[in-house]
Amino acid sequence: MRRLRRLFAGGSSANEHLTAVLGTLLLPLLAIEGATLLRIKSLLDVHAFVGMLLIPVVAAKLGSTGWRMARYYRGAEEYVLRGPPHIALRVVVAPILVASTIMLFATGVALLALNQTHGTLVGLHKASFVVWAGAFGLHVLTRLPTTVGALRRRLPALVAAAAALSRRSTSCRTT
Repeated sequence: MRRLRRLFAGGSSANEHLTAVLGTLLLPLLAIEGATLLRIKSLLDVHAFVGMLLIPVVAAKLGSTGWRMARYYRGAEEYVLRGPPHIALRVVVAPILVASTIMLFATGVALLALNQTHGTLVGLHKASFVVWAGAFGLHVLTRLPTTVGALRRRLPALVAAAAALSRRSTSCRTT
């Protein structure tokens, strides 16, 4: 139990960093996924592959944001002190983004499992994408400053760790 408690001891600051890193990982993958839409017939395999790569990252992002929400609404002081997101994000954008994300990935996986490239399921996949794209756009525009700030605060520590590893590996090669 103590080990599990230590794992989750990072608090709201660590949660913010994790969410920022996951969001940053998602952006290039989503850009690739979006680029496949330009020639979907010839890039369908790439579209499906990248879509499957996105699932664990999206699940982790939903988990980190869900954790923050749960801790905030259960009254955890550290999360309450950071405050809630804007009311429009909490009430409108977030629920639509989560529901459309789940629908988008569920229909995508179903299309792969059933080996379908046309029909009702494809229509649902496309419709969920349209809804998702709007909600995602609003989400990114509103969260980008927070994400950049969180990454900037974390970057010096990451650069220092990388430099230490580099020095260590260089000294190992010279001895």
